[in-house]
Amino acid sequence: MRPFHLAALALLVAAAQLALPAQQLPAPPQPLTVDRDPVRSPDSEPPAPRIENSGFVLHTDVEEVSLNCTVLNGNRLVSDLKKENFQVLENGLPQTLISFQHIDLPVSIALVVDNSGSMSRKRPSVNKSALDLIQASNPQDEAFVVNFSDQAFVDQEFTSDINKLRDGLLRFVSPGGTALYDAVVASADELATRAQHPKQVIILITDGEDNASALSLDQTIRRVQQLSGPVIYSIGLLFGDEMSREEVKHAHKALQSLSDETGGVAFFPKNIEQVDEIAAEVARDIRSQYTLGYHSTKPSTEQGFRRVTVSADGKGEGKLTVRTRTGYFPGARLAKKTAEEKK
Repeated sequence: MRPFHLAALALLVAAAQLALPAQQLPAPPQPLTVDRDPVRSPDSEPPAPRIENSGFVLHTDVEEVSLNCTVLNGNRLVSDLKKENFQVLENGLPQTLISFQHIDLPVSIALVVDNSGSMSRKRPSVNKSALDLIQASNPQDEAFVVNFSDQAFVDQEFTSDINKLRDGLLRFVSPGGTALYDAVVASADELATRAQHPKQVIILITDGEDNASALSLDQTIRRVQQLSGPVIYSIGLLFGDEMSREEVKHAHKALQSLSDETGGVAFFPKNIEQVDEIAAEVARDIRSQYTLGYHSTKPSTEQGFRRVTVSADGKGEGKLTVRTRTGYFPGARLAKKTAEEKK
């Protein structure tokens, strides 16, 4: 079993917090104990070595802010916009776009699935939908599988092999609590340190609220933002009578916040049959995004959360809605290794 290596994430968080003004520092999170750390599943294959020239390294400056944006006219995806159709504001100040892409970029995906006992009857449909989503993706995509209850396990390392992903999703159902926030943070860290592609997504599927994590919801969102982390698509299977009305309300709010803050979407199907349709919608959303890049007008030495808003207009399109992450923290980003850094 290999620990999920949250140590690197902890160092990143500590560095970012030291640079913040004192009034902006949140209460320190409860430390993650060894037995809470997500680990390699005992029966999963050992991690494959990552290809160095496709890797990413953490930098302590901010050179380019990258935004994955979905544009909607009502519920319809808009896919014919140009660079000049977009406007980006950071803390209310206009930013100049230096890069623009609207192509089917390969994606690194974390399939993060609730493995608690209450999911046992739902897992066959969930697994099928997750695999359908992967099969609808770019052949260059890679994905890994995390099953979680009160602890998260990597049951399949990064791969493009659908059969290996299927095997990972079929691992045993484990009783226990729901450490959803810990699983999200650890998966985001895994993407940050091991993914081959800068465009990254978490597909989070659960039927309950968090009741076992060391981290809070706010701390989870902050850590993902500090990593300039993945877009989170949440699927909350909150139907049935397993939870009280208050528990459903809390779970709904948490999943909605995780997705809203990272530029994703939270879905709440009324029955298990709707999950496959949702998976297809998520696949279309990922494949239809625009990727915008800009250099911030503020120096990277000015710390604190930077709120980003993106708007778009298109001739004859009417009022458009742009969905993207709400902002970022300077001081940590992912960048391709340069030839000089590899020496």
